[in-house]
Amino acid sequence: MNLQLTRTQAAFAVAGLLLAVGTPTAYATFDDGTSAAPQRGEPYIETQLFFGTARPDGGPAVTDKQFMAFIDKEVTPGFPNGLTVQSGRGQWKDMSGTIEKERSYELILLYPVTEAGPSDRKIEEIRRDYEKAFGQESVGRVDDRAQVDF
Repeated sequence: MNLQLTRTQAAFAVAGLLLAVGTPTAYATFDDGTSAAPQRGEPYIETQLFFGTARPDGGPAVTDKQFMAFIDKEVTPGFPNGLTVQSGRGQWKDMSGTIEKERSYELILLYPVTEAGPSDRKIEEIRRDYEKAFGQESVGRVDDRAQVDF
């Protein structure tokens, strides 16, 4: 099964997740006061970046080869411990109000909470570099806390 989200669908999904995170959750507790829900792993930040491939100037779309070369050069050096890239189809309303439908990529980065400051700077540089290199209006970003165990 290949699940592909549009930017609008992704935005609604993120909004739903944010609402769910803010909603109190009840867990059963044992007589000793511990929670029945296990806490595994270490506190991490999960950052998702959404890269479009259509060029606003009408030029040729960003190819898989170009995108992976960008990942190798601009992302991997800053996040050598690992990352995930997923292909998709997305849409969004550009600055002129036109709904653009395009091939897209989602990049998922996981990093310890203790590295949030330096990682944020690297991620913002990745976003700027992609926008500049491929003439994009923006690169979407979503951040969330996670418990991670490898």
